[in-house]
Amino acid sequence: MTAAACGNNNNNDPAASPSGSESASPSASAPASSPAAGETPAADPVKVKLQLKWVPQAQFAGYFVAQEKGYYAEEGLEVEILPGGPDIVPEQQVANGAADIGIDWVASLLAHQEQGLPLVEISQIYQKSGLVLVSKKSAGIAGPADLKGKKVGNWMGGNEFELLALFDKYKLDPNKDLSFAKQGFTMDQFLSGELDAASAMTYNEYQVVLEQGIPATDLNVIDMNAEGVAMLEDNLFANKDWLAKNKETAAKFVRASLKGWKDAIADPAGAVDIVMKSAEEGSTSKDHQLKMMEEVAKLVAPEGFDLAKLGYIDEAAFKQTADIALQFGVIAKAADLTTAYTNEIVEMASK
Repeated sequence: MTAAACGNNNNNDPAASPSGSESASPSASAPASSPAAGETPAADPVKVKLQLKWVPQAQFAGYFVAQEKGYYAEEGLEVEILPGGPDIVPEQQVANGAADIGIDWVASLLAHQEQGLPLVEISQIYQKSGLVLVSKKSAGIAGPADLKGKKVGNWMGGNEFELLALFDKYKLDPNKDLSFAKQGFTMDQFLSGELDAASAMTYNEYQVVLEQGIPATDLNVIDMNAEGVAMLEDNLFANKDWLAKNKETAAKFVRASLKGWKDAIADPAGAVDIVMKSAEEGSTSKDHQLKMMEEVAKLVAPEGFDLAKLGYIDEAAFKQTADIALQFGVIAKAADLTTAYTNEIVEMASK
């Protein structure tokens, strides 16, 4: 899944988490020993480290926009955005203090919570799943039932559970009724015909297929949202111990981030211009990132979605994700929804 459904990078800066306290620094126009009469000493910005799930790309546009436009600075924050990559697990980075806030899919967060890591979700950015199964019409897969006898790919490693739920819904045994194969992080197996159906994120791999010259009219797509087996993806989570001392800082971060996301949705091209400044040179193209941003916008703010609810965690959607996670062994026991997430920070941010 290329730069989409896998997660994490190589910035292991073990800097301590900020306390959230503000220390005063002297006014530039006053002697270092004492501020000028009537002036309030300028406060040092509170440092916050954000750990991305993957490398800088439009998947995370809102944070780069918030940083570029000074929204974090306006909240008195100095935010460092740590890139992700294949060797970084955001949950571990946040749990060990290398980052304060992380981004990952909810199923991964649930698994790490069950392992005992002191993490809690504080905001849900993606409201819908971006995962689809794509096939060429020549493969004859008009719907999920047609997957019987076919070779279906997925990246595995925690990204397969929506598909397992889909198979279960249509009473397809992935070990007997079809060939469920590990898919590489490119679409080469699909393009060469090795896979009848391949996993793809709407904002990444599906766009890669189109960029290879296969028109959408020659493709069939199975959408996890439409099939009722979608799991929540990109969310913001924090270390519970850090959060207990830094609720106001977290709220400021979320407020600025949501402002950045609203701007990115309203101006995809402008957002991509900002993202490209942080993208690894030669790793992607502006055109690909623009399509990614346009598709990401549909997941963050689906058609008819109330932007005032941006960032809120929907209980029904979270429970569906947790139920699927339990059904397929991501977690061994039912998640405690009262401790797995909180809307308190988003509510503070909205005030």
